Order: sequence, then C-alpha cells, then structure tokens
Amino acid sequence: MIETPVFASAAVAAPHRLASEAGRAVLAEGGNAIEAMVAMAATIAVVYPHMNSFGGDGFWLVHEPGGKVHAIEACGPAGSLATIERYREKGFDTIPSRGPDAALTVAGAVGGWQAALALSQTLGGRMPLKDVLAEAIRHCAEGYAISASELRTVPQEVEATKAAPGFSTFFWPEGEQPKAGARRKPEALGATLQQLADAGLDDFYRGDIGREIAADLERMGAPIARADLEAFKARMVQPLSVKLPGLTAYNFPPPTQGLAALLILGIFEKLGVQRAEGFDHIHGLVEATKRAFVIRDRHVTDPAHLKVDPASFLTAAVFEREAEAIDRKRAAAWPFKTDAGDTVWMGAIDGSGLAVSYIQSIYWEYGSGCILPRTGLNWQNRGVSFSLDKASLNPLAPGRKPFHTLNPPLARFDDGRIMAYGAMGGDGQPQFQAQILSRYRYGQNPAAAVDAPRFLFGRTWGAGSVSLKLESRFDPTLVAQLKAAGHPVEEYGKAYSDQFGHAGMLVKHQKGHVEATHDPRSDGDARGI
Repeated sequence: MIETPVFASAAVAAPHRLASEAGRAVLAEGGNAIEAMVAMAATIAVVYPHMNSFGGDGFWLVHEPGGKVHAIEACGPAGSLATIERYREKGFDTIPSRGPDAALTVAGAVGGWQAALALSQTLGGRMPLKDVLAEAIRHCAEGYAISASELRTVPQEVEATKAAPGFSTFFWPEGEQPKAGARRKPEALGATLQQLADAGLDDFYRGDIGREIAADLERMGAPIARADLEAFKARMVQPLSVKLPGLTAYNFPPPTQGLAALLILGIFEKLGVQRAEGFDHIHGLVEATKRAFVIRDRHVTDPAHLKVDPASFLTAAVFEREAEAIDRKRAAAWPFKTDAGDTVWMGAIDGSGLAVSYIQSIYWEYGSGCILPRTGLNWQNRGVSFSLDKASLNPLAPGRKPFHTLNPPLARFDDGRIMAYGAMGGDGQPQFQAQILSRYRYGQNPAAAVDAPRFLFGRTWGAGSVSLKLESRFDPTLVAQLKAAGHPVEEYGKAYSDQFGHAGMLVKHQKGHVEATHDPRSDGDARGI
C-alpha cells in the first residue's frame, strides 16, 4: 500500500488532499513554503474540522535556505476567568473535557499564521493574504465532502460532546454521525475567513472577529474574555536541537513535548542498533520512549515556570546515562498516564530550500465540541492538560500555558539534505517521529519509512491499560520476541490504522529536488510542482 512518492522542485504534504492541493497551488503561483503552509492550514481547518480548527493552536519550525531555524509558538494561555476556584465551586474535581468549561484557552493558530507570514515577507514572500486564503474560502462557499477520517471518528464521551453548544447542529445535524457521501457547507466559517482576508489576520484577536468570538464565548459561559484575545501574540522562540551522526535534529521547546522527541532520538542512538525492523530496533525505541517520558513528565510545563533548562537534558552524558539504564533484552515495567489527541501535521519545501514543519490541533477529536455560532469556529479543549491541584507541575491559572503534545520536527543532514517530517497522535507523536526517521536513516526511502508498520506504547482512546500496540504487518517472529521480553503486546487487526498516526516526510536533496510522501492511513497525499 506504499504511496507513490512525489519527486519535484517543490512539494507539500498534508493529511487531506484538498489541503495539499491548496499548498501546491500557492507554490505554482510563485508563493513560498510558508505561504503554501498558511493556505494548507486554513484549508484543512475547513475540511478536517474534527482534527483541527481556527479555534486551536499551532507550532512552526521554519528552516530558511541560509540554515537558520525559526520556531513560532502559537499556543494560547488559559483565560482570565479560568481559575481553580471557579472549577472547584462548580463541583469539578478535574477539568471537563467537553462543553464551555473545556473551552478555556485562547486559540493561537491564527496568530501563528500572522507571525509566519511576517517572517515570510522578510524572506521574499509577497503573496496577498486573499490569495493565500482563497481555497479555504472557496470550500466554505461551495461545500466539501465530509472526509473518510471524520466519518469513522466517534468522539470520546459522545453524549457530553453532543451536548456541547453547536456540536450537533454543525457535525451531526440529523442527530447521528453523517454517512458516506454527505457534504457540509460551513457558511459562518466562510464569512469569518472572508473577513480575515479583507481586514487582516489581526482582526481575529483585536478586530470585529475578535469581538464576535468573545461575545460567543461569554454567552456560552467559557472562561475567556475579550481582553484575553486582545492580549495574545504568537512568539518567536529558540528551537531545541540534538546533533546525531550525520544530522542535526530540531524540535520545539516547552510547553510542547519536543524535548521528549529529541530525547528518544538521542537515547536510542547510544544503543548502537545496526538495522531496522528487528527486535533491537523496536525494543530500543520503546524503551527509549519510556526513559524520555519520565523526564518529560517531571519537567515540561509553561516556559515561564520552567525550573530546569530543557536543553540541559540534550547532552551525550544524559543520553548515555539513560541508555545504560535500558535492559537490552527485557521490557521495563511502566505505570504511567498517557495523553491522546487528534491533530494535523503538514510539511512544505519550496524551490529555494525554505522548509516548514507545522502542526495544528484542537487537542481531542472535535476539541471542546463547542461551535461558536457567529464565527463558525470549533474551539479547542487543550486546557484539559491543566490540573486543578495547585501543587502539580501544570496547575490551572489565568494566563498560564498548558502542556502540549504537539511538536513539529525538522532535520538538517550534514550532506545538505533538509527534512520536514512529523505525525499527529498525542503521546504517539514522538514515537512515530522516531520510527519514521530511524527507518529513513537505516536506508528506507520516505514512502517506505512512512508506510511501514508502526507501534504505539501507551493508552489510546477507550483502552484501560498500557500496552505495546502493533499494527498487523509486523513479522510474527518479532512479535513473539517482544512478548517473550515482557512487552504487553496488543496486536491490532488492521494493517493501517488511525491509532498509529498520520505521518508525512519531505526531503530536499543536495541536487535540488524534493522527495515527498504522506501517510496511506490518512485522507491526504503529497503534491509538487
């Protein structure tokens, strides 16, 4: 089922074909990779609304041709009314996952688009915003077919989701999940996009759209005020990086789990595994994941509240220490709590070598479930990551940023190749990233690396226990070895399952061409010019 890879002078990859087509069209009109990515981000927010929205967050890594890597943090903080006392007074022991009380953080994605386009202009980008948003606006006006992914995605806590303001009217207008062939025409969302195209993206926070958003949130009882929107700005931050043999890997700092993604790579490197797909490869990655997640769960929080520099963990000494703690033959026992999430990862590389790795999300599938009636926005539930325990690592407080599973990776190879790669999937994201990158480094081409069967260590929706989940295409001998080593293996019946993420990979080679692929598990593809 390996997807046919794209070989082109510039290319994009996305988990929905309409998004990748929007990005390809921008490249064909002379736009750069950043402009193509904003077009894709807007389009996929329209046509893949169960996975992401303008009412969510985003994170960018941008590698400019000169070699500098820029990181744009576009995640919103908790609203000014989002206090622990408020939730305790309402009788909550934990933050609810659906409804207005779950819609407690400012949406940062559009602010990230704004910051990315400002960066684009310094790198020669000149495409008008109306042209960048044109395809997203068109799909709102003409309607689009509801994706296969959405048709097979049933929300966790389905009754609470259906009860969220606006959910049933927008997503399930007949009272139940749409059937194959159904179409949707989100007119309110289209009007919001058109206003942004005319007035500029800043209008989302400090203009007419911002006023409408704030009014809707207040009316439904969410703890976000207009002043919270007006105060938001995306930030340029310093990316994290790790030097590995033959390449430098980049990822995002806290509040994301990018630290864990790089720790997995660094720890696994010290194991000295020589080939892909054998016991040493899979066992080594699983055990490196466990070691990385321990560090993540002890330290990753709002960057304003960090007690330790995350870069201090990305050293040879730490990698060696953690690798030495791994039993090469046995699985370590593991009691831990995992996070799941639905997200989109997308990549773009243009002819100049400008490369983008971008991730956009509303956290759980369908986010809070709340659809803001005046703007048509689906608002995220990222605030579920907060704790109502003041002594916890990530306690709820107004203005505080939640922990994010989102993290967009990039790699720069010593021979000049540039790679934008990534995956959706909550706690699975760093695991899937490590699997596809390691397979590429062992000699598989991008399409084969993304296609190959994947594992997921941890919980997924509805699973009551931690296990090592495997797609059905793993070698039976390897599966038997993993079980014998003490891994709690759970074999999935499907060869390609959404549970194992939607991944993509683009590589710009030294001779100038881009090789690109996207996951056969998704509704997307890669396209080039």
